[in-house]
Amino acid sequence: MFVLYAWLRRHPVLVDGMLAFFLALTGLPQIISRDWPHFLFMLLLVVPVAFRRRRPVLAFAIAAAGGACLVLTRSGMSVADLAIVVLLYTLAAYRPRRQSVAGLAVTLLGSAVALTMGTPVTGIRNLHMFAVGMVVLGGTALAAWVLGDSMRYRRAYYLALEDRAARLERERDAQARLGAAAERARIARELHDVVAHNVSVMVVQADGARYALETEPERARQALGAISATGRQALAEMRRLLGVLRSGEEQAELAPLPGIDELRDLLDQTRATGRTVSFTLEGTPRPLSEGVGLAAYRVVQESLTNTRKHGGIGASVTVSLHYTADELVVQVADDGRGAAAADDGAGHGLTGMRERVGMYGGTVHTGPRPAGGYLVSASLPLDPAVAAPAHDGAAVKPGAAA
Repeated sequence: MFVLYAWLRRHPVLVDGMLAFFLALTGLPQIISRDWPHFLFMLLLVVPVAFRRRRPVLAFAIAAAGGACLVLTRSGMSVADLAIVVLLYTLAAYRPRRQSVAGLAVTLLGSAVALTMGTPVTGIRNLHMFAVGMVVLGGTALAAWVLGDSMRYRRAYYLALEDRAARLERERDAQARLGAAAERARIARELHDVVAHNVSVMVVQADGARYALETEPERARQALGAISATGRQALAEMRRLLGVLRSGEEQAELAPLPGIDELRDLLDQTRATGRTVSFTLEGTPRPLSEGVGLAAYRVVQESLTNTRKHGGIGASVTVSLHYTADELVVQVADDGRGAAAADDGAGHGLTGMRERVGMYGGTVHTGPRPAGGYLVSASLPLDPAVAAPAHDGAAVKPGAAA
């Protein structure tokens, strides 16, 4: 049954043609005894049913003209007159309401004229028969119009739902693409920060071990130990990042993200490579959100990495944190060659730094210093909603050097 229904829906002209043929067949017995114009008028009434869905207005107009001719020639009523009811339903279902209301008015007027010509209203009995006829014919026409109008409303409603669903699907796909791009950028920043920093430390330590291998074996041994420790740290952070990518569980055991509290370890790691690093803190330390703390840590980490790669062997670094009423200013300055802007030749580090700080409404300014060297300055808004106390690792006295 479903297959037959689907087939009929795919061939509406065939279905409407069969309906028109059936209506014409039922009207033949009444028309066949009359002259040929009556037969022509009946064809004008029923044939438009065959193309009622393609041209609803034209089909109704032709059928109304044929029906009017039959009424004026006093041909009487037959089952074929149901064609005008079918066409009225189609007009209400497929065309705007103003057109279907006009068709309803024409149908009711035609019914009244047909009843008047068939039964002149001259007495109480005839008036009663006229009223009954109008209730039957007019009620049938009105019911057909109501059904067609409700069908038009439902069709418009379903089309609106389909359009909304398609629009939501497009928006969902766009949001998914944006989310994927943002996640790729975040992962790229994390990988660059982890790999570039640790690898640069390992390279410096390896160079020092090579030069001290014959003259200072103990120093070479310490450098190799530092390389081993740095490599393990890099692997641990890489595993953490890969674990985030591979695991869909929210309760996955992940290492805590670094923040302001871990700056001491970061600076000590840089000092272990033989570079002079000083640290100052100004203002009253404030509790930071995890994201702001991580952004500040990555700014210092990336700046130290660029200094090692571009500042030269003897370049020293000054790291400072300055707390104001509403923001944290992180500055990393070196007295090297001032070429840190190259940043691997691709700009991934500085670009990632700006993106990371920009996520929290901050700004980053970088460039050579007038007296020589390079300066990175980042301003990060403080999060006043964080009420957690500051950790001991960040409790450095204002103005103290680490």
